Amino acid sequence: MNTGVPPLHAAARLSVAPMMDWTDRHCRALHRLLSRRALLYTEMVTAAAILHGPRDRLLRFDPLERPVALQVGGSDPADLARAAAIGGALGYAEVNLNCGCPSPRVQRGAFGAVLMERPALVREALRAMREATDAEVTLKCRIGVDGQDPAQALPAVLDAAQEAGVARVAIHARKAWLQGLSPKENREVPPLDRPLALAMKARFPGLHVTVNGGVRSLDEARALLAQGFDGVMVGRSAYHAPWDILGRADSLLWGDPDPLPTPQAAALAMLPHVEAHLREGGRLHDVTRHMLGLFAGRPGARAWRRLLSEGAARPGAGVEALLGALREAGEERAVA
Repeated sequence: MNTGVPPLHAAARLSVAPMMDWTDRHCRALHRLLSRRALLYTEMVTAAAILHGPRDRLLRFDPLERPVALQVGGSDPADLARAAAIGGALGYAEVNLNCGCPSPRVQRGAFGAVLMERPALVREALRAMREATDAEVTLKCRIGVDGQDPAQALPAVLDAAQEAGVARVAIHARKAWLQGLSPKENREVPPLDRPLALAMKARFPGLHVTVNGGVRSLDEARALLAQGFDGVMVGRSAYHAPWDILGRADSLLWGDPDPLPTPQAAALAMLPHVEAHLREGGRLHDVTRHMLGLFAGRPGARAWRRLLSEGAARPGAGVEALLGALREAGEERAVA
């Protein structure tokens, strides 16, 4: 479907949020099999880790994952620029600055959601990143932190982003509480304010605005797009029930044929990726832990999760464990 919209902006109609310990390259391989169109993100990788850590392991991705974006964390504009240049050179189409993570580790590094209090630094960092790479530079933020008034804090950060030349932002439509709430609680306890996020469309007509936070179904994502958001970013629901979010996304959101007909077909389509990982000396569990929710809400889901979890954890487990879990789950579906 040719809409005349820039490719990444079109892909951002639906995206899977960056999630620590979850959206690694194995998770993205599964998600890409389910949707050819959705925009995928890496886990957040700090600029320091990109510059000084095991870069090959942290940034490795398969070209088949495209379109894929790298999310970086940091607060030093020079380091962020160097990290963005590395990401762009490796082939990431987008480099996204994290201004929303409230974890204690991130707070100690004075980045993530802490940057909501420093819009001038956000502007400087984004500008430096844009000057360092041809990849598109974007922002993911909250609506504010702690005692900030979101009606003032959010526009201030978006204004800084726009002044830096950024054209696309993702807004997690909750405050982040830097004190008193855990990272998990920060994803659930602060109330959503989607109307404020949507109001940014009128205030910043040149920005492509994606909304994030609390989206539990593809129907809900479609409803948010109908309200006027340019894009919807789905987090935990896309991980725990990937087929429900992504399996019909291409046809319903882009008018394209869906890549696979069933979750069973998706499990089988993962076999080449699994086999390649095993040949490299990897563990089956590295891949299959991201596949446990493939049958969520369907007959056979319990057997699939149990058998795959147990089988993949055994030393030397291979593809037969995956195929066995799929076979047993199929028998349970037949009985149900």
